[in-house]
Amino acid sequence: MKCHKRFKDGKGHRYWSIVESVRTRRGVIKRHLLHLGEINDTQRAQWCSALDVLDEPSETFKQMSIFPEDRQPPPEICHAIQIRLNQMTLHRPRQWGGCWLALELWNQLDLDGLWSGRLAASRKGID
Repeated sequence: MKCHKRFKDGKGHRYWSIVESVRTRRGVIKRHLLHLGEINDTQRAQWCSALDVLDEPSETFKQMSIFPEDRQPPPEICHAIQIRLNQMTLHRPRQWGGCWLALELWNQLDLDGLWSGRLAASRKGID
């Protein structure tokens, strides 16, 4: 979890988000996964415990079951998470189908082979 601090109208605000560390050529960067907003310490502790379950290193994959807050999970379910569906929102969704389709068409039409003989090498050494 990462804290973002902001001063607005003379008051300090803390906004939280869930990030993951990604190794790139330029080094390790934090990739934004989920914006939680301004949460209190109790909510932060609950998110940290939920993330600890998801980040727990183990040899086997552990399937988590998700239930709405108003329903109790059945007793035979040992790894259950309850969420508040009425408080979930979607902000700035990204469209990804077009990029996937373009890459599939590029590969199926073998455009790498077509363009490799027609384009000169770049000045930066990137094919």
